[in-house]
Amino acid sequence: MLRVAVVGSGPSGVYAAQALAQQTLVPDVRVHVLDRLPCPYGLVRYGVAPDHEKIKSLQNNLRTVLEHERIDFIGNVEVGTRGLGPERLLGLYHAVVYCVGAAKDRRLGIPGEELPGSHSATDFVSWYSAHPDAAGNSFVLGARSAVVIGVGNVAVDVARILARGAEELRPTDVPQAALGALALSRVRDVHMVGRRGPAQAKFTTKELRELGSLPTAEAVVEPGDLALEPAYADPSGTLASALPAVNRRNLEVVRGWAGRVPQGKERRIHLRFFLRPVELLERDARVAGVRFERTVPDGDGGVRGTGTYEEIEAQLVLRAVGYRGVPLAGLPFDAAHGTVPHAGGRVLRDGVPSPGEYVAGWIKRGPTGVIGTNRPCAKETVTSLLDDAAALVLRPVASDPLAEMRELGLRPVSWPGWLAIEAAEAALGSTLGRRSVKIPDWPGLLGAAITNGERDGNRAEDRDGDREGDRDAGGDMLTR
Repeated sequence: MLRVAVVGSGPSGVYAAQALAQQTLVPDVRVHVLDRLPCPYGLVRYGVAPDHEKIKSLQNNLRTVLEHERIDFIGNVEVGTRGLGPERLLGLYHAVVYCVGAAKDRRLGIPGEELPGSHSATDFVSWYSAHPDAAGNSFVLGARSAVVIGVGNVAVDVARILARGAEELRPTDVPQAALGALALSRVRDVHMVGRRGPAQAKFTTKELRELGSLPTAEAVVEPGDLALEPAYADPSGTLASALPAVNRRNLEVVRGWAGRVPQGKERRIHLRFFLRPVELLERDARVAGVRFERTVPDGDGGVRGTGTYEEIEAQLVLRAVGYRGVPLAGLPFDAAHGTVPHAGGRVLRDGVPSPGEYVAGWIKRGPTGVIGTNRPCAKETVTSLLDDAAALVLRPVASDPLAEMRELGLRPVSWPGWLAIEAAEAALGSTLGRRSVKIPDWPGLLGAAITNGERDGNRAEDRDGDREGDRDAGGDMLTR
């Protein structure tokens, strides 16, 4: 039997587990998908906006994989704590695939960034997605105007959530506290600002168009910003034709908005371009606005400053300028790129492949691509692992990884515990007169697993020999 741990249950981790379970080169493979949260799906659960039901439905596909007979989800297990580091994992499994993503947001590096009212978009997304690590911050209360710095899909998401009315979000699984705060929000103007032009923006056309079709908000574009875009003046010219198709479509969308008559809706989303943030302004010891320098194209695909400045009032500033991987104790790390050094997914230590250690997803290639990009990335890594399998299975490993984890003081949550959390969220939604509503905190999530989990559904323990295990009163699915 080849025992493999996949660290991370987001798309890259689940696709890696799927590739391992479906391959035929190694006849007997068992995969534990480990996650520090008691809930699976990673950014599909905690990063996709609540009003994007179609993308969130990808959870159904990921669920099918995690219910495969060769795969077990093991939540509430944080690698790197309580002695469960990379070295210890290699004593429990023949191979470990790290799919830990890129958990840190990029900074602006400008004065005033630490002022109250200035946040990363990551923190805001965690708040409205009910991540249990999210700070108890109401974000929008007290704000009349918001600035979102960045022009990628994350920026579009947070701008859209700020501009939606609470009633539009009530049918979603947004947590009750966030819904209440958004209902009280006085934000009427949302400014989404990029240092380059619309032809270089990173958002996809579908997400961009959504901003122009919201019931209570209208998209506004400054003609003066668009005039600086070389490809804007002549849509059929050489410059426009040379752009990728998605950028040409984006340019046409903002062209349509620039000529639109104001609709008089309750809220406005201002799309601004060629503005570079240089300072967050302060009033009464909190953020009061952003000072931008006007930029212009430099002729080489970048921009240069002009020495002219513009200030936008804002009581809430969210930076959405990208993510970075963070080092995991015990693994090598390339700080310049925010990734783990690798060759074809094999972790490199001092330039040499480390037997049994692999990476996939953003920690492998950096925070690039869409959800589907993770599938070929994971497949490449699994191919490398399977090529090494004949040597890997010769190394002795623990017969019961979960028992070893419990001895370290960890309390793994397996699949029935997660199903109990799902049931508790459905029940919470019912009591609030809504659909399923996410539980937003650690005590609530773990309490649901403890109270309602069914011990006899723990496939991982049954298969690995610990058929009796431990259970708390009431059928504890938090195995000790």
